[in-house]
Amino acid sequence: MTNVRSWLASIGQERFADAFEREEIELENVVDLSESDLEKLGLPMGPRKAVLKAAKLLSVSKAEVERSPAPADASREAERRQITVMFCDLVGSTALSKSLDPEDLRALMQAYQRAAGAAIERYAGHVAQYLGDGLMTYFGWPLAHEDDAERAVRAGLSVIDAVKSVKVPELLQVRIGIATGSVVVGQTGAGDASVPKLAVGETPNLASRLQSLSGPDEIVISASTRSLIGATFNLVEFGDHVLKGIVEPVRAWKVDSLAKSEGRFEAARGQNLTPLVGR
Repeated sequence: MTNVRSWLASIGQERFADAFEREEIELENVVDLSESDLEKLGLPMGPRKAVLKAAKLLSVSKAEVERSPAPADASREAERRQITVMFCDLVGSTALSKSLDPEDLRALMQAYQRAAGAAIERYAGHVAQYLGDGLMTYFGWPLAHEDDAERAVRAGLSVIDAVKSVKVPELLQVRIGIATGSVVVGQTGAGDASVPKLAVGETPNLASRLQSLSGPDEIVISASTRSLIGATFNLVEFGDHVLKGIVEPVRAWKVDSLAKSEGRFEAARGQNLTPLVGR
């Protein structure tokens, strides 16, 4: 679920997140804050106006959700699925927030999200959550494909190229982590349509931790994803890593590029082909 820190980051005011959290202000309470409340929190005039304006939009969005009929799948029960999760994070967002006007930062973030989202959509990925300067994407839910792991890696490469093309003063770069595994995903938030349907399990956490290992414009994948993509991509072994929240050391690979193969069958199976007998 989007929290107040992520929301502040999305409007370029993340530097005040500690003050909000110190006063135990949740995202649902933001719409009730007055200008005097924000002044007590230590926000200068400009940020106060920005937060109040964004809070008003948040209030309108919430009202529209409450008036809207429940979507067709709102009653859909949670289900167990194998999916591939991709975490994408913008490099240097903290520095950008300090150097750009809040409105310019917001426009940049929107352009970045549009570019990344379009690249993901081309491979049938589902953006489950926008996390300020990050995206969490599922491949395999709500629609499953036999090649979801491959789609995720292709989408990651496409996101890197798409983000570079965003017209901003400084070149944008991203870090990407990808993992595949079993999760439980479906209706959450007691039926609240405004709450994202989040996947529960180790896989999202693993993808997030792998993303933190990657460098600018790098994709780091898990062993489970590696086993499913065959020889479709040129990979570099990245060794074993002890990751926070993961019990066993995790072996990882970096994606270098798309490999040249004779066809999808050969790519999926690499060199492990058995000779034909009696033909």
